[in-house]
Amino acid sequence: MNPKTLRPLAAELIGMALFVFVGAGSVAAGMAAAQTGASNALMVALAHGVGMAVIVSATMNISGGHINPAVTFGLFVAGKVDAGTLGRYWGAQLVGAILGAALLKAVLPWGAVHATSAGTPMLSSTITFLQGILIEAMLTFFLVSAVFGTAVSPEAPKIGGFGIGLAIFVGVVVGGPFTGAAMNPGRAFGPAVIAWQWNGQAVYWIGPLIGGGLAGLVWKTILLPKDPAKI
Repeated sequence: MNPKTLRPLAAELIGMALFVFVGAGSVAAGMAAAQTGASNALMVALAHGVGMAVIVSATMNISGGHINPAVTFGLFVAGKVDAGTLGRYWGAQLVGAILGAALLKAVLPWGAVHATSAGTPMLSSTITFLQGILIEAMLTFFLVSAVFGTAVSPEAPKIGGFGIGLAIFVGVVVGGPFTGAAMNPGRAFGPAVIAWQWNGQAVYWIGPLIGGGLAGLVWKTILLPKDPAKI
């Protein structure tokens, strides 16, 4: 089967799998949120999604608007950035994450920051460590696929950070009650440093890097358009 035939079939297969995962997953997540009394789940999802949409749109023409070590890793796997850029971006992202969490601690009331460990994502008691990794990997695959499909591919509609922000919003709605739906090692790392809360921290590195790497591999080998001269 040639690439022109395989690509649309692969896109439909992967797209449907992702849609069922987030659609059915949101039902389970709504149940979990109700059981834990998480009445602010939608607000958290909107804050993450809309916030990232604005940030990516503002930085896209400067840095590419990665704002996530897992996104940078996915682009590295796909051959869109080199190892040097990967290391530099990771350093900047992690330092920025710590700075953002430090500002949060300095500006907001101590009680709210302390009670939430500065917003450090944590695993629900209803899931295992492995389930946490799988949830974060799946959600990050979804997110990084949105990055490739809306910003990286030459066929992308170039809608700024809108599609990426929506992907984060959906991811938080689905995974928030279970893992916090970080989908971003930096999002977990910065607050963990400031709050010194390392419970389950490995989940937020292993899962997103697996998901981001797999997304980069799938897009590189199947979904990105190929140079006709090389087919």
